[in-house]
Amino acid sequence: MPEPKPRQEHPLANLLINILIPVLVLSYLSKDPAVQQMLGKAARPWHIGPLKALIVALALPLGYGVWHFVKTRKGNFFSALGLLSVLLTGGLTLYLWNPDGTVKPGAGILFGLKEGAIPLALGVAVLFSQRTTNPLVRVFLFNDTLFDVPKIERRITENGAESGYKALLAGANRLFGYSFFLSSAINVGLALFLFRGFNHQAQDALETYNSIVAKITGWSFLIVLAPVFGVLFLTLQRLLRGLRELTGFKDDELLMPR
Repeated sequence: MPEPKPRQEHPLANLLINILIPVLVLSYLSKDPAVQQMLGKAARPWHIGPLKALIVALALPLGYGVWHFVKTRKGNFFSALGLLSVLLTGGLTLYLWNPDGTVKPGAGILFGLKEGAIPLALGVAVLFSQRTTNPLVRVFLFNDTLFDVPKIERRITENGAESGYKALLAGANRLFGYSFFLSSAINVGLALFLFRGFNHQAQDALETYNSIVAKITGWSFLIVLAPVFGVLFLTLQRLLRGLRELTGFKDDELLMPR
């Protein structure tokens, strides 16, 4: 009997734990009761303070990533990427927060650079992988999950179209890498925009910092991913068009059945 397929990670649970719940925690739990009273505002039971709220917000995706690894016993690229982002956010925050409750100057620039660093590194890695025997576009996009790669490559060999095939994958790999550069630039711009006018010496500077981080996390999911997925869709369409020309197959013959 064939081995049962491993249970797939539920995308809704991933979205809730890694994005939505941390955003809500940072947005609504970060207020410090003492600062609220000092500012003449009401302190609520769920106001646990900026440090505790940050710990809770970071612990959720961190704990989920560790749990996923222990359960599956397999490394997951996107889980590892999420854990790295969480650790960078926590480490940068600890550096930026002063003991007196203020925030170091330049928080917006530093946080923007942090947000842009990971997609920038991924873009460089994708382009560098073109020099290897296994470009990363074959890992993320042109793989056996989406395409019937063995059948495609048999037809490519039969048609003697190896050079065109290599050129097609190289172009798709470059376009795929450019999507990460686009994500990096938007990440930096979004952080700088949301941190504009931030008063790093205000009494509620830590709370405001957490609320801005929450906005960056929430908005980046929409603003950053939309154009990136747009580039990925364009890459997929160009890849399909090129494969149709090289193999003579139709789309349903190129793609794995669903």
